Formats: sequence, C-alpha cells, structure tokens
Amino acid sequence: LSVMASGTEAAFAKAAPVLDAMAATVYRLGDEPGIGSSMKLVNQLLAGVHIATAAEAMALGIRMGLDPATVYEVITHSAGNSWMFENRVPHILAGDYTPLSAVDIFVKDLNIVHETGRELALPTPVAASALQQFTAARGAGFGREDDAAVIKVYQRLSGIDLPEAANDDGEA
Repeated sequence: LSVMASGTEAAFAKAAPVLDAMAATVYRLGDEPGIGSSMKLVNQLLAGVHIATAAEAMALGIRMGLDPATVYEVITHSAGNSWMFENRVPHILAGDYTPLSAVDIFVKDLNIVHETGRELALPTPVAASALQQFTAARGAGFGREDDAAVIKVYQRLSGIDLPEAANDDGEA
C-alpha cells in the first residue's frame, strides 16, 4: 500500500508510526490540503484506463483465436505490459471475479476524473472511454465483481468465450 498525503512536518511526525505500519511507501506531497487526493486521482485515472485496456486487449486476442494464457505470457514480457495487465489478467484467466477491487469503484473514480477534468476545462477522452466500459459493466450487473470483470462487456457484445473458473474437481 502506498499513501499519498500532505500536511505539516508536525502532522507527519505525529502520524508517522501509523503511516509506517500500514504503508510500504508514504509520499509526502507538501503542506497544502488536497494534494494527496489530487495525486490519487491521477493514479486512479491510469489504473482505470489500464484495466479497461487490458480487458480490451485480452478480448481482441481471444476474438482472434489466440490462447488467453499465451497472450498473457507474451504481453507480460513485452513493451505493452503494465502493472494492471499483469495483476488483473490472471483473474480473467482463472475465470474468478471475486472482488479485490470492484467495477463500482472505478465507475466512482473515473466519474470523479471526468468531473474534475470538466471543472478544469481539461478534456479527458481516454478516461471517458474507460468510464464508459466500467459503466457498461456495472449496467450489465457486474458492479460488485472484481474490476477485471469489465472484460465481460466484450463477452456480451461479441460472444467471446472467456475462461471459466475451475470447479471443485479441478475441471473448468
């Protein structure tokens, strides 16, 4: 866990034991309130876009007839890799959408990105596209599933076969 926070030297000194106990890294971003939240929003924009793009890339590979596990293996060793691809695609490969981070969270976060961009008169078209994918997943009933379930939108739209979770017998 990383913490992105702002505050006075005194506040950080007082909070240090708690921050150090719960976070691997604490980013001290200045004294003004809100800097940590702003930084988290930038991170969430990238995280949401990366998850949506990972789902799209896997859907494309599957639609073209590529083996999903091979797509994962090649991409995780190629320039197109991202931390989110490497972390979320195993959920897709396992057919396991038990929520570790839910679709609904990215609907919320990317909506905040969209609103912030609008307030700042800054277009965020890539974030808006990712937001639409997460909103579609939520609308299809996947809001409480793991955010990797955004790939199920492609399954609904194009009929791709996604990997299924193994049952107790070890079979799909």
